[in-house]
Amino acid sequence: MSPTNKAGKTKFQLDLRRHLREHYVNENLTHLICEIAEASKYIIHSISTGDLGVAGTSNLYGEQQLALDVLADRILRKRLDHSRVVANMMSEEMDEIIPVSPDCDGKYSVAFDPLDGSSLVDVNLAVGTIVSIFEGCDLLQPGRKQVAAVYVLYGPRTTLVYSVGKGVHEFGMNMLREYTLLQENITLEPQGNLYSPGGQRNLYTPGVEAYVNKLEERGVKLRYSGGFVPDINQILLKGQGIFFYPHLKNQPQGKLRLLFELSPMAFLIEQAGGAASDGHRPILDLQPEQIHERSPVFIGCKKDVALAEEFIRKLEDDKSKTG
Repeated sequence: MSPTNKAGKTKFQLDLRRHLREHYVNENLTHLICEIAEASKYIIHSISTGDLGVAGTSNLYGEQQLALDVLADRILRKRLDHSRVVANMMSEEMDEIIPVSPDCDGKYSVAFDPLDGSSLVDVNLAVGTIVSIFEGCDLLQPGRKQVAAVYVLYGPRTTLVYSVGKGVHEFGMNMLREYTLLQENITLEPQGNLYSPGGQRNLYTPGVEAYVNKLEERGVKLRYSGGFVPDINQILLKGQGIFFYPHLKNQPQGKLRLLFELSPMAFLIEQAGGAASDGHRPILDLQPEQIHERSPVFIGCKKDVALAEEFIRKLEDDKSKTG
């Protein structure tokens, strides 16, 4: 039930656009974030009513694209193209940067994963959209230079989480398909009691295996959905935990993409008081050399991330130096 004032009337619920304005976000960035929110309304409608089959195309990784992947990509690209505030955009589904405007002044470059975890849709599990926003024309920058990051979670309810470097805030889609504020300034505890591990455990390196053993000895519970957005959302809203998809014996660069997934989520987690690392240094300090670069990731509570780095340093880095 909505909160009421003394007269018994429903109080005004702070919507996304007003919240951005009250945090003194400039007009063009406010417009861009609201366009992303608008696109998500069409994406959730497509998930609810659309074709779950294969689109008959493959992305640059050789993975078959679902019809929903392609549709979500088109929806988001169209909204960004018509926003008039985007200079360049890059989709995880594409193999090159898409120029929108030659004029960079006051405009933004946007990288996005239109439907992260799309293979989970046909079994009715939560999926999401992830967006990273940089000022100007350059997308190949360290994540610390982002001016905003957004994700939308399509689950039992649709929620949007954003940061412009002034805290992390959650909004929920109401019956009128409007986003209204659920909570402001989400924060993480220094250490958590849940972990979400990606990758095959028999392929973990010695440092990562020892780290997992330490977590389990501490009684940390495994909570893994198979989707990056719902797992990060769980950590943020519970205020504790760690997600990791580490370097594997046969996959030293991990699985997740720096530009489309890791940088925006690292931005949000750091804004909530957490940390994100590739096992050696902060994700936000990594300089991407190519569009679809991958990286290992340990992201969540600060102490849990620092512990992962400690095990990797002691059991892998130090041994490689002496060996």
